[in-house]
Amino acid sequence: MTEAILLVGGKGTRLRPLTVHTPKPMVRAAGVPFLTHQLARARAAGVDHIVLATSYLAEVFEPHFGDGSSLGLHLEYVTEVEPLGTGGAIRNVAARLHSAPDEPVLVFNGDILTGLDIRALVRTHNTTGADVSLHLTKVTDPRAYGLVPTDETGRVLAFLEKPQTPEEIVTDQINAGAYVFRRSVIDAIPQGRPVSVERETFPELLSAGAHLQGMVDSTYWLDLGTPAAFVRGSADLVLGRAPSPAIPGRCGDRLILPTARVAPDAKLTDGTVVGEGAYIAEGARVSGSTILPGAVVEPGAVITDSLIGTRARVGERSILTGTVIGDGAIIGADNELRHGARVWCDAKIPAGAVRFSSDQ
Repeated sequence: MTEAILLVGGKGTRLRPLTVHTPKPMVRAAGVPFLTHQLARARAAGVDHIVLATSYLAEVFEPHFGDGSSLGLHLEYVTEVEPLGTGGAIRNVAARLHSAPDEPVLVFNGDILTGLDIRALVRTHNTTGADVSLHLTKVTDPRAYGLVPTDETGRVLAFLEKPQTPEEIVTDQINAGAYVFRRSVIDAIPQGRPVSVERETFPELLSAGAHLQGMVDSTYWLDLGTPAAFVRGSADLVLGRAPSPAIPGRCGDRLILPTARVAPDAKLTDGTVVGEGAYIAEGARVSGSTILPGAVVEPGAVITDSLIGTRARVGERSILTGTVIGDGAIIGADNELRHGARVWCDAKIPAGAVRFSSDQ
């Protein structure tokens, strides 16, 4: 296997305001665009040609990554005029593939952080002679996912929608979002219309007698679809819990990028990242959080499990827990923002305007 398709066309609506100006795969995790980690892991597994299926804010990818040569890759870009779904996006880029009809093509999603052994998935595909092989992972509570039961050999038996009752939970295996396709299967996907591989392609292949193989790999896996998950994923990369060859520094309790400034008595813990040109002032405490380039955290602020956008500012003594602050937003002094709060880009919250406790 030498080539792959990377699906990076989603709007990332669940991540807003992070994705107002930036497509989800380009939001920074552990100091670099998340997509950088995926490209580096694919390259480490032997992939050298990747076609990016883009749509939302498609114009930002190529200026950043170019032809991929700096990563040891050959990158191409195909932009959807209208959203085509996962299957439609895969079919839309097929003309850029070099693989012969029986050769494998890796397909993966631009919003999954995983420790998947890519080479093992390809080996499974080749040794079983499958038409499509799927990375499956086990989860404690599968109710939010589609279930993928398999037989004792790993052959997929069914694709079940999100279970509604305990009786419908027949397995803890779910589709983890990475596949190896036989090239001819990609060419058979209908062209020019939206297609979902999860709801249309895979069930139809199964009913037609095709061989779909599941490989359970229960190493690190996280869907970065929510702000809380994205912040956690970035911290896990810094802490070394999630593997990546693209982290711009040593794994540890914190990652401080070049030109960032941190006051000597500021405390950074639990995988916190401070981006280029950002400033963490005296007495600030930042835990498990991402501070994007150019942001400012003023004296005495306490930030936990949060993301502070590019050029945003958090005022003195403000306390932020589980929140997202959009690019350019200003949080005045002495505010309290708790889990789930999202402050939009360029918004301004006056000093002491939002609190969950007395100001005395």
